[in-house]
Amino acid sequence: MELPTPQDLRERRTALELTQSELADAADVSQPLIARIEGGDVDPRLSTLRRIVNALQEAEGEVVRAADLMNETVISVAPDDAVGEAVDLMEAEAYSQLPVLQNGVPVGSISQGDVVHAGENVGDHPVSEVMSESFPTVAPAATVDEVRNLLDHYKAVMVTDGGETVGIITEADIAAQLSQ
Repeated sequence: MELPTPQDLRERRTALELTQSELADAADVSQPLIARIEGGDVDPRLSTLRRIVNALQEAEGEVVRAADLMNETVISVAPDDAVGEAVDLMEAEAYSQLPVLQNGVPVGSISQGDVVHAGENVGDHPVSEVMSESFPTVAPAATVDEVRNLLDHYKAVMVTDGGETVGIITEADIAAQLSQ
């Protein structure tokens, strides 16, 4: 990831016909800070720079959010479901892993690998005995970059709103969005 220079920020802002005050409002920073950053007088914190870049992307209309990418239909199992049921569901849906939800809240995940590592005769055992950690969660407003970073380390990302699962995103969803 290459960070924008003060000159890059100024050029992008002026190309969008934004004033420093308008950019500051959109990024929730002060106008003098924008002026000092563009002038090269101050190096902003990464979190501040991220807010400024996100505000510029919003102005350009190029920000893709988790809500735009997610599958609203989440195929899942509950912790009390039998492992055999989870395996049958994975096979029926052609998935290698599933989220484990309890009352709409992510509590774990189960994969074909988890079942294999659990050993023989686990089909009647509850999913909670063989499941792994939950997939990470993001808000519907999370950016595609935030989701992509998580997918570098996890098989899926859960989208939650107020703790309740509203969608799921996998690498296939990112690939589909990029191919549009």
